[in-house]
Amino acid sequence: MAFGDKSLQRRDKSLQRGNKSLQRGDKGADVVELQLKLNGFRGTVWDGDFGPGSELQVMAFQREVMKTPSPSGIFDANSFDALHEFEINNPIDFASIRCPCGQCDGFGQGRFKNKYRADKPKIEAYHRREYPGVHKAILYAFRAVCFHLKNHDFPLPILTSGYRCWIHNEIKGRRSTNHMGKAIDIDFPAQPGEFKRDDAERCDRARDLLVDKAGFQIGWHGNNRKALEPASIAPTWLNMDVRCYSQKYLADTFFVTDESQL
Repeated sequence: MAFGDKSLQRRDKSLQRGNKSLQRGDKGADVVELQLKLNGFRGTVWDGDFGPGSELQVMAFQREVMKTPSPSGIFDANSFDALHEFEINNPIDFASIRCPCGQCDGFGQGRFKNKYRADKPKIEAYHRREYPGVHKAILYAFRAVCFHLKNHDFPLPILTSGYRCWIHNEIKGRRSTNHMGKAIDIDFPAQPGEFKRDDAERCDRARDLLVDKAGFQIGWHGNNRKALEPASIAPTWLNMDVRCYSQKYLADTFFVTDESQL
């Protein structure tokens, strides 16, 4: 299946409640969208091939959200209904992830495609491109992250940083490219009487939980896996990104700028 083709671009309309069940062996645009929507339940690549990784995603969603004691791994009509309700109950505040520079449209100007920092290797971590929105996978993962954290008695996290274009980077003296569509930061509201070390310990516990429940890796050692910045970089907040994915998984069609596109 070619990424970025017309069938892929129509996938939002095709993944609807009441559609036929999706299960192991199925292929196509509906599977791509399901793999993305369940990205925070273990997670797999969004390649349109419903294999064992996708089946584990579905089973995790059925077990944890639907409270199904013996999940089937088949995404049926009841699962579609549960996913629809889950999304309604966990909206994304796009105002909080727009670039704050005041000069771009909130999601960069599409500059620097295939341009890399001159002093660095040509890998995604140093790709200077301003992607056309924020990646769906990281936004869907955020929905699931909120769910997992709430179920384990964490305070509800807040989105603290989303898109940051090159104008904003220059204002702040940064060179990082993660936030040009590939990352968001979340944090926990300060609790009464707590110290910075308490916040750091909570973030450490949250990272461990998200490795277990959502399939994140800490750091960037594994290819085609979503990542959390380690505590040495983000001691008192959580940074989630998709910079380890191959370019085919970072096609323009996977980036969105408002809730309707989800």
